[in-house]
Order: sequence, then C-alpha cells, then structure tokens
Amino acid sequence: MKIHEYQAKEILKKYKVAVPEGIAATSVDEAVEAAKKMKEEGSSLFVVKAQIHAGGRGKGRTKKNNAKGVILCKTIDAVREAAESMLGDVLVTIQTGEEGQLVQTIYVTDGVDIKKEFYVGVLLDRAVSKNVIMASTEGGVEIEKVAEETPEKIIKEWIEPGMSLQVNQARRIAFSLGLEGKALKSCIKFIMSLYKAYEETDSDMFEINPLIVTPDDEIFALDAKVTFDDNALYRHPDLAELKDEAEEDPFELEASKYDLNYIKLDGNVGCMVNGAGLAMATMDIIKLSGGEPANFLDVGGGANVETVKNGFRIILDDPNVKAILINIFGGIVRCDRVANGVIEAVKDPEIAEKIKDVPIIVRLQGTNAEEAKEIIDNSGMNVISAVLLKEAAEAVSKVMA
Repeated sequence: MKIHEYQAKEILKKYKVAVPEGIAATSVDEAVEAAKKMKEEGSSLFVVKAQIHAGGRGKGRTKKNNAKGVILCKTIDAVREAAESMLGDVLVTIQTGEEGQLVQTIYVTDGVDIKKEFYVGVLLDRAVSKNVIMASTEGGVEIEKVAEETPEKIIKEWIEPGMSLQVNQARRIAFSLGLEGKALKSCIKFIMSLYKAYEETDSDMFEINPLIVTPDDEIFALDAKVTFDDNALYRHPDLAELKDEAEEDPFELEASKYDLNYIKLDGNVGCMVNGAGLAMATMDIIKLSGGEPANFLDVGGGANVETVKNGFRIILDDPNVKAILINIFGGIVRCDRVANGVIEAVKDPEIAEKIKDVPIIVRLQGTNAEEAKEIIDNSGMNVISAVLLKEAAEAVSKVMA
C-alpha cells in the first residue's frame, strides 16, 4: 500500500527521523492558512508540493496550468498562486504516463537551505532474502538512473535475518557518504531511526530522496516515499486507515473488497485464473494468440460461484474487454464444480446482459476435466470449452479475428 509524502513524514517524526515541518491542505484557503501559521512559527521560505502516488513531481507539469509539481515560494501570495495552479489539475510525471494523476492534496512545507544531497533507502533484497540499506552520494535524482549509469556510487549494507541494524553498519554508511563531525553523528542517528521505522511498520520500502545536509550540518529527510506490505496491514489498522482510495485504480479497489488479486492492464482479453503462475502463462498465451491481456486476475485455489461472479463483474466493467478466457486448474477444487459455478454465474441476469457480445472461453484441466467440458458444452450458454491450453489459445484467436 502506498501513502503520500505528508503521511510518510508524520510516521518518520514518530520515530524521531528529522523532517522539515509541513501541513497538508486540500484547498487554496487551507494552504494559505498553513503558510501563515508556519510564518508565525518562524518560516520565511515555503515549498508547495503536489501529493500523488507517483515520483518525478518536481520535473512534472500539470495539464491545464503547466505548473510544476513542486514550487518554491517566498511569500504567502506565492503559496496561494502555487496552490491554485496545482489543486484540481492533472499532474503528468515520468511515472504517471500521459494520463497523469489528479492533484487533490498539496503539502506546504518549510524551505530548507541545502549544502549536500544524498539518497538513502531501505527495502528487501529478494535475491539474498535480507533487508538492505542503500545509500548514494547522488541524491535528488532517480536511483534507477544511478544504478544504470554509475552503479559504483551505490553503497549497500545488508542486515542479517533475525537481527536489527547495528550501529557500526550505520556508521559505515555515513562514512561512505563522506560525512564527518556533527553531520556524521546526525546521519548515524538518522539511519538507525529510519530502519526502526521500516522494521516496526512492516514496510516494503522506505526511500528518502533526497536526504539533505544543511549549512549547519543538520540532517533532514526532504522527501519520503513509503510503501507498506499489504499482507501485514492487519497488524497495523492505524496504517491501513492512511489508504487514499482516490489514488487507487477503481477496478483494483473493487477487487480487493472480494479478496481477489487483480491488476488492470491495457488489453482486450479478460483473464480469470487460479494461481499467479498460471495467470502469467495465460497472459502469454493470449499474446501469442494475437490478443492483449486486459488484466491479471487470480481467483485463488477455491474458486466457487460467488468468486466467479465477482470476477466476471470486475472484468466486464472494463469497456475494453472483447473476450474472456477462464483458465482453471482443478487441484484443490474439482473441475466439474468450477464448470457449474461458471454456468450459474453466466445465468445471473446482471452478468448475462453484459456478456451478450463478449465470447467466453473456459479451459479446465485437472480432476474431472472431461465432465466439466461436458457440463459447459451441454449448458446451452454462450461459453466455449477447452481442455488443452492450445485449444483455449486457438479459441481466443478465432473469436478475436
């Protein structure tokens, strides 16, 4: 689960990670009031930042007003103008694609003098099954670009499973960044606190880019990107409440209500499969057959009537879908039961209306596969059955021709 920068910084503050002060706003008036309050507390420079679940905001531009996603402001009036240029407009960045994302919240934060910029991130290194802290002297730019062009500038420190980050590891990172004196001590403390926040919140990633050193050698997280492990959110109901549904894909949001693993794609053939590996193979078959997968949808091992119905509803809500391929391996559940579930789902009046012009190909393999094929063939419904994956591919190719 992704969260906004302002939410990430509130979490960091709880773990005593130094961040510039800031206030989130959803209207121009709120932004102005936030700047006034910060000025009363001593701020003389403000930064207005669009809050969307995508990076590259500083280099992005809004569609209507051609405003940047991050604007430095020296006066209250400038804050007002920046807020007016962002709120309600669509921000396009390198990560959003051409469609961009609607800006509904902005973050008014303290402007900070910068002496040096660095990168620090914490995430799981799946190759070695260990958490890793990555740091670089190349802060303020995409770390992917640094990894591609100058990988030697990335410092890595792995943490052994069952152990937490050791002070000597944090010290090694800070030394490698070329810090000394007050800045070195502050950075060690910063890294230790950052890792504690990452560990205790069951996060997938904590990324600080840039981490900055001020002229008086203070350390701050100028920007923060955090994603949580969805599977661990049941342990953190307070963090689950931070989810901004306006930033989520509506199809994926609907699927999550039914505990379905769904990812929307740009194709024209809907997929309903049990098992992630089989789902990937099914999408490959669709592409080889001349179609393009419209989604990834894993209905799990215990596919039943309600699961199939919910899967149909989500797939058919996508206007791009011209055909549906159901590919189920009957291991945990028998194929004949799945076939009966598909037929019952197709008979549902709501679904039946939507599939009048959408061919459905059902490939069932495993226990009672032949019986399942017979059930579908004798149903009288607009459903094409297949036993072999090759047959299903040929059926997809035929209906898409």
